[in-house]
Amino acid sequence: MLTLAQQRTLAFIRGFISDRGHAPSLEEIAAGNGFRSKSAAHKHVRALAEAGRLRLIPGRKRGIELVEELQTDSLSMPLLGRIAAGRPIEAIADLEALDLADYLLGPNRYALQVKGDSMIEAGILDGDFVIVQRQDTADDNQIVVALIDGEEATLKRLQHCSDGGIRLIAANSGMPPLAYAAERVSIQGVLVGQLRRYGP
Repeated sequence: MLTLAQQRTLAFIRGFISDRGHAPSLEEIAAGNGFRSKSAAHKHVRALAEAGRLRLIPGRKRGIELVEELQTDSLSMPLLGRIAAGRPIEAIADLEALDLADYLLGPNRYALQVKGDSMIEAGILDGDFVIVQRQDTADDNQIVVALIDGEEATLKRLQHCSDGGIRLIAANSGMPPLAYAAERVSIQGVLVGQLRRYGP
C-alpha cells in the first residue's frame, strides 16, 4: 500500500509527464506537493521505485519513468438504464456501457481512502474511496484535499475568509471549522468522484 504522500507524488509525476511530455525534477516534485525539501521528494520517489511504480534511470537529470500500469480499455460494464425506487428501469438511448476509465480516471487524478467521519453529512463515509482532480486552486464550497503545514492532509469543504485566511469545514455538525493562515494551507486537489463497495 502506498502512503498518502506517495500517492500524491505519483499522481503529480503522472500529471506532469502528461502535461509536459517529460518527467519533473526533484525540485518540481517538492514544490508541486508542498514538501519542505528536495530530499523529502527524493525519499518518496525512491519508495515508489521500490514499490514498482516508477523506474529510475541513473545519470539522467529527469530520469523518472512511469512503469506500465493497468490498461484501461477494459474498464467498462453494461449500462442498462436509469432506475428510481418503485418504478421500472428507464432505457437510456444509444448507451450500452459505462466507461469507468472516462468517468473516474485521468492523467491528473488519484484516489484516496477516507478515514473518519468528518464528511458524513456530505455522504462520504469512513472507508469510502474518493477520486481527486489534482490542482492547486479551488473555489469556495468545493470539497478539497488540503495539506496543512506541508505535513497533514485532510478532506474538507473550502472557504476563503475576508481576512485572507482559509477555513476548512467538516460535513459533520459535531466538528467545528478549522481556521488557518493562507500560507499554511496548500490545495492538493478537488473531489470529483466517490466509490463505495458493498459486500465481498
